[in-house]
Amino acid sequence: MIGVGGGFLIVPILVLIYGISTHLAVGTSAVMVVFTAVSSTFAYAKQKRIDHKLGLILAIGSIPGAVVGAYATSLVSTKDLASLFGAFLMILAVRMFVAPREKGRTMWGWLRRIQDAGGQVFEYEADTVPGIFLSFFAGFASGFFGLGGGAVMVPVMVLVMTIPMHIAVATSMFIMIFTSTSAAAAHLLLRNVLADSAVALGIGIVIGTQVGAFAARRLKAKSLQRVFALFLIVIGARMALQYIF
Repeated sequence: MIGVGGGFLIVPILVLIYGISTHLAVGTSAVMVVFTAVSSTFAYAKQKRIDHKLGLILAIGSIPGAVVGAYATSLVSTKDLASLFGAFLMILAVRMFVAPREKGRTMWGWLRRIQDAGGQVFEYEADTVPGIFLSFFAGFASGFFGLGGGAVMVPVMVLVMTIPMHIAVATSMFIMIFTSTSAAAAHLLLRNVLADSAVALGIGIVIGTQVGAFAARRLKAKSLQRVFALFLIVIGARMALQYIF
């Protein structure tokens, strides 16, 4: 529904309820997000809301970022990783909730026009240059936090690149195919993955993504953006409290 891959829910659940270490939770979530990305992309492709050309360009930065992020998890402790995860989500959430989407011409704008399956037309100007650089950090988040990258990529596309929220969510899931595959491969090499859990999560996630994509289509852009922010605040706060107590 909000284009982030589900890792922001799965990682805390695996850590807080199942008692799995954060490193294993992040790696297992990264593999699960591959299922999320493929299933969601299929759903949004039917809605014709994916900007494929823009997604391929942004993947240039997100793929190496995912690999670097995965290997960076080996440099920090489990406790520090959990606290960083929580703080990271809350910062993004506040930014998404209080900042309206900016409109107008941009310095490195690329005029885009997409008509979805329902006939709705989206016309926007994508600010591509900063987007490519910032997509590296979206990829890094995918590898480091097991998120899938959407928690960074959606705010980047909406707040920096001035892309409509619905297009940003759909395109984020498309980009996530490349990002999550890179992150999952790196975590598998690091042996940070519980294979049986990843498969079980993947089965459930395929069903959930279809429902989420359907729900997103029926929400207004402003409502979708606020739902995105609220989810991040709740989960980020829970992870930060775990570190404190």
